[in-house]
Amino acid sequence: MSSPLIDFLKGKKFLYNLLAAILIFVVLFFLIQFELGGYTHHGESITVPDVKGMSVERMEKFLEENSLKYLIVDSIFELGMKPGIVIEQDPAPLSKVKEGRTIYITINSNSPPKVKMPALTDVSYRQAEAILHSFGLKVGQITYQPDLAKNAVLDQLYHGYHIDAGRELNKGSVIDLVLGDGMGNTEIPVPDLIGSTKSEALFVLKGQLLNIGSIFFDAGVKDTINAKVYKQVPEAVEGAVLSQGEAINIYLR
Repeated sequence: MSSPLIDFLKGKKFLYNLLAAILIFVVLFFLIQFELGGYTHHGESITVPDVKGMSVERMEKFLEENSLKYLIVDSIFELGMKPGIVIEQDPAPLSKVKEGRTIYITINSNSPPKVKMPALTDVSYRQAEAILHSFGLKVGQITYQPDLAKNAVLDQLYHGYHIDAGRELNKGSVIDLVLGDGMGNTEIPVPDLIGSTKSEALFVLKGQLLNIGSIFFDAGVKDTINAKVYKQVPEAVEGAVLSQGEAINIYLR
């Protein structure tokens, strides 16, 4: 025995109404999707242009012409780049986005950050160059002064004046360096090495901050330890001088 509800659900009138409701739902669904797609430009996209290297004014006009917005989100300082230009953008160039999308921009700062001057005295030129680079500073003019320490930093200069370590400078500042020439400026009378053995000559030269140059033994010399200097270059004549670090060649037999 069937109930009136079951008879109603099995009736043609209910089925017709159900089919009509489903059809109306489907039609409304597609109409809504169509309208929403038209409103949001569904399926439409534009290519993000490359604005890196542009000034803010040019970038603003360029993005407006391409139906895009922008927002400056950061400002950093890059050496060698003009202040106020675009150095980063997100989304990246050639990305596909919808019209009206906001492009997030990073520009190069108008004012460089401050860094502290490092201590360079007594380090080698190569080390000084690397240290300055790591601090965001540049190597400027190189000059030499007499000193035994060849290519060692004797002084650090900023705008021609000595600058102490720890002083604040703009990142990108140029630092001039004064290096030792490896010769020294103290003039020493040429010592007389004639009659000395090689070890005695070396001892004299070391004591006077001079160096041994080339050592020549005559042919047939067997006892090199006790061989005597019979000639030296330069000679120990009156008025002959050498700078610290210079060398003397000796001849033994």
